[in-house]
Amino acid sequence: MSSPPSSSSLYPIHLLMDELKSEDVVLRLSSIRRLSTIALALGPQRTREELIVFLQDQLDDEDEVLLVLAEELGNFAEYVGGNQYAWTVLGPLENLATVEETLVRDKAAESISKLSVLLSPAQIEEHLLPLIKHLAQGDWFTSRTSACALFPAPYPLASVSVQEELRKLFAVLCGDETPMVRRAAAKALGPFAKSVAEVPDQHDILLSDVIPLYRKLATDDQDSVRLLTIPDLIAIAAALNPEEVKEHILEPLRSSVADKSWRVRYMVANEFVGLSESVGETVIREELVNAFVGLLKDNEAEVRTAAAGQIPGFAKLVDKEVILAKILPCVRDLSTDSSQHVRASLAMQISGLAPLLGTDSTVENLLPLFLQLLKDDFSDVRLNLIGKLDMVNDVIGIERLSQALLPAIMELAEDKQWRVRQAIIEYIPLLAQQLGVQFFDDKLGQLCMSWLGDTVFSIREAATINLKKLTDVFGVEWAQSTIIPKVLEMGDHQNYLYRMTTIFAITTMAPSLNVQIIRDTVLQSALNLASDPIPNIRFNVAKCLETLAAVLATSPEGQDIISRKVVPALKKLQEDSDADVRFFATKAFDRTTGDGGEPMGE
Repeated sequence: MSSPPSSSSLYPIHLLMDELKSEDVVLRLSSIRRLSTIALALGPQRTREELIVFLQDQLDDEDEVLLVLAEELGNFAEYVGGNQYAWTVLGPLENLATVEETLVRDKAAESISKLSVLLSPAQIEEHLLPLIKHLAQGDWFTSRTSACALFPAPYPLASVSVQEELRKLFAVLCGDETPMVRRAAAKALGPFAKSVAEVPDQHDILLSDVIPLYRKLATDDQDSVRLLTIPDLIAIAAALNPEEVKEHILEPLRSSVADKSWRVRYMVANEFVGLSESVGETVIREELVNAFVGLLKDNEAEVRTAAAGQIPGFAKLVDKEVILAKILPCVRDLSTDSSQHVRASLAMQISGLAPLLGTDSTVENLLPLFLQLLKDDFSDVRLNLIGKLDMVNDVIGIERLSQALLPAIMELAEDKQWRVRQAIIEYIPLLAQQLGVQFFDDKLGQLCMSWLGDTVFSIREAATINLKKLTDVFGVEWAQSTIIPKVLEMGDHQNYLYRMTTIFAITTMAPSLNVQIIRDTVLQSALNLASDPIPNIRFNVAKCLETLAAVLATSPEGQDIISRKVVPALKKLQEDSDADVRFFATKAFDRTTGDGGEPMGE
């Protein structure tokens, strides 16, 4: 006999009880998150006999607390004495699986499933089966909904008689009068079918018991139930041979593709590649090519958007001739679709056809569509296409790609709408990364510099940010030889806006540069502009010197440069006749120097 527990050993459970009765939700949450620590302090036996019993009787009224409790209990097997006692945690979780809040019920069902795989067949029959029965036969739909998710995990581990009982219970739930329960059953049917297929010698049961349930749900009068059967169809088809697919699955598949509800057709379109892979080549060739064409031409934009997202994935499963004859005409139509979201989805995926079509077909069929999409009014379409051009580049080479697309890019770069010019500037680093430094210097370098002299400030600002991104892509040595000389040249321009742009460009690029480049090139240009006649330029020089100092401060040589050149320049600006210049110079001086005016080290 063990000695009676001391008052100190009773402390954790009493503390938990007090905290869980507190009115402060944060305190209750905190104590639930410490359950594992309390369980360790109590030991396995007292956790089973006291803590679990207490939690079973204690149902909080705050969903947030219950959600954390449901999650914690899923990992509780080790604290109650290991797998042989895992069943003891099922009681509190059963209570949580009946509450009103969906998130709590789902998390409780997830935790029950996690624990159920730790149970022996005898424990499943003795403890888990009664729990599933209680929930599946509950008066409220909430408990029946939770029950649906509990069948897949324990099924392969259960005895034959319990498996039969589970199948009967699940069949009842699939025919429940409440749509919410049938939805939950439809959601669980796919995983349940996989579990049945995993058990040796149960293939006939899959055909005789599970497929009729799928057919029943797939013809439900509620579209919210029917759309959830599409993943079930994929799971079941994956476990059947081609002949069985044709016999049992083909008819419901046809019905789903042509369903009167667009939401069901959307689900089919969204899962089309997975669906095709699961049913096999014959059905793809005989049925799904035409079905896919139908979805690409659907009346609803949402369905066309989802189908467009599946184009390259499905195209991999068919011959090149089929792509050219059946899919490509639809792609042409989608490129001029009235919905911008359809065009954006197509632009994201169309590049994936290039490796499948090969060089000649890509040049002949896809490049004209790329040009069209590049000129689209909707910015997401252009961005999605440019983001995937590297796949086309790999197939047809940079020369052909640049010949075809560069005129369109140049045209957009000089568009009279400044927002269009700005959009192209934002794509340039992406293009540069994919097209390489040689191509960029030859074709786009001059264009990027011309934006620095644009009449619209937003364009000049975007152009300076663009130069920084290009420096990050191509490296500081490239920047030093290619763009920095051109930027500094503008510092001597008679128009003050060009001189201002030089300062903005130096300030923006500074974090991407190193101490040597700042020392040898940009610093002197910034210092020269400190005596510019325009006050706006002088106070921007102060800001620029502060940014340059932050980079210089990373090395001893840089700190020396700050002391000799930056600090004296800022002191001079502090005595400027313009109040704004003095303000920004003082601010920069304070941030650049430490006590006594010495430069701040690392």
